[in-house]
This record gives sequence, structure tokens and C-alpha cells, in this order.
Amino acid sequence: MKALKTATSALCIALASLGATAPAFAWPDKSVNVIVPFPAGGATDTIARAVSNHLGTQFKQTFVVENKAGATGSIGATQVARAPADGYTLLVSSLAPFVVAPHLLKNLPYDPLKDFSYLTVAVQTPNVLVVNPALASTINSIQDVIAMHQAKPGSVSFATSGAGSSDHLTAELFWQKTGTKGLHVPYKGGAPAITDLLGGQVDMSFQNVNAVIQHIKAGKLKAIAVTGDRRSPVLPDVPTTAEAGVQGVEVYAWQGIAAPKNLPADVKARLHAGIVNALKDPALTRQFTDAGLEVVASSPEEFTRFQAKEFARWKQVIETGGITAN
Repeated sequence: MKALKTATSALCIALASLGATAPAFAWPDKSVNVIVPFPAGGATDTIARAVSNHLGTQFKQTFVVENKAGATGSIGATQVARAPADGYTLLVSSLAPFVVAPHLLKNLPYDPLKDFSYLTVAVQTPNVLVVNPALASTINSIQDVIAMHQAKPGSVSFATSGAGSSDHLTAELFWQKTGTKGLHVPYKGGAPAITDLLGGQVDMSFQNVNAVIQHIKAGKLKAIAVTGDRRSPVLPDVPTTAEAGVQGVEVYAWQGIAAPKNLPADVKARLHAGIVNALKDPALTRQFTDAGLEVVASSPEEFTRFQAKEFARWKQVIETGGITAN
């Protein structure tokens, strides 16, 4: 009897030890919600769906993309910030709700520095300064753009996809660095902005490379300079803004993936590994590269540091420019 009790006790201790080291659950054992805080069909939505499809295949679970648009991406971001930290709610977003909305919107219901588990910067793309067809014969360099501003102060029109967007903030940064000022013409999205740019209703714009590459290659828009720290692989003949003589306008639009804060370490590690595996899949990498996007696939630590740096940078630009959400 004593031997039996001893054996039973040993078995209980072993089982308890196993339970202490085993994960609380086998993630993922149900579908995962992927929130995109912008309308369907845009760049962020396309990236989210491509990555989600790959993750679904890897983990043999459904990754459901939901579009929760509005308020500079903060509506969707709020939903994720308030969700359980269990790995079943993800946010795929551009920089807007992470580093722009906090400086434009009052009483934001989340703190981007504290309320997310940052997983990875998935992709990035520089912006490109493009001019409309009517200006293509007279504007050949960034110095020509500056001279046009000086000749027509406050009248050179820049189309953007909205107040506080990457293209708007890039234009504002350009004006601050060159001591000029143009006319901001905001649209409700990139598509109508590009349409009016093509039609000559506005003079120029700093658009994401992936959004206008087809128009540049077709000769419908003229590329003047890219805002990357190096030339874009899809526009190798177009100089960077620094090469063209304007320093400090290195800007990338980017899409990152995050989850609610306090994500369990084991789930975070598995998620990050799966996302990086998806981003580095040759077919997906080629799809993004052909569209003018650069795969980043940063670590959670790198993304966290990068987000804090971007947060501070755009805060300064927004405050200096007196930019508001309207």
C-alpha cells in the first residue's frame, strides 16, 4: 500500500509538472480575426489578405479579414486594442493609427505606445514626387519644383489621400525642409487624388510608389524624386530627394502587424514566425516587389523601437505644420 501511495504521488507530481510547462491552449484552435482599419481594395487590405491566406495555409485555420474603416484608422485600431490578448485578433495597418492619429484626434481611446503588441513591419514603400502631364515638359528636377513654389507661393497644388495621410505629411515635411509652402488639396482616398492628378486638376503629389508605378511607366505621370534612403528598384532612374538636393525628406509608407498588448510569449513567437515565413515566401515576395513594395519582416523589438521613433517624428511635423484632422 505504501509503495502504491508513493507511486501515485510521483505520478501526480509528474502530471503537475507537465501541466505547468504545457501551453494553456494550442494556438490557433479556432479562426483568427484580422482587422484592417481601412476600406477594402486598398494597399493595406491587399497586403492583409495576401498574408492572411498564407497564414491560413500554414496553421490550418481560417484568418478572416474584416474592414473597420474610419477616423484615420483609429476605429479598427480601437477594436483591436480592446480585444483579448489571446492571438485571435490582429491588426494589419498603415502608419496612420500607430503614429499619426494620436496627434490629430482628441480623446483617442487607445495609447499606441502602450496598448499593442507590435509583431512586425511587414512591408514599406517610399513615396514618389510626381507631376501631372501638363507640367511634365517644364518640371525636370526637384529644384524646378522649388522654383515653382517660389514663383507661386502657396499656389502649387498637392493632391493627397486625406489630412494626415502619408502623402500629406510628406508634402508638409518637404515644405518645412525647403522653406516653401504649397496648397494642400485633400481627397477621400488615394484613388480620387490620383484621378485628378492624371486629369491635371492638381499640380503634383507625393504618392506611394506602388499606387502610381503603372502611371509612371505608362508615361501618364512624371516621377521627379523618391523619398527613400536609396533608389527604388522599380524606379532605378529616379533620384532620391537627398540625391536631388533636399535633405531630411526620407519617408516610407509602411504596413505593420500588431495584436493587443500582453500577448502571451509563446503565441507571439509562433505568430511572428508564421508571418515572417509568409512574407519571405518567394511568390508573395515577388507579388509585393512587382507592386513597388519592399518586404521588411522586422522583429517585434525592432518594430516597437521603430514605432516610437516614427511617433515622435510625425508629432513634430504635425505640430510644426499646424495640421488638423479636417
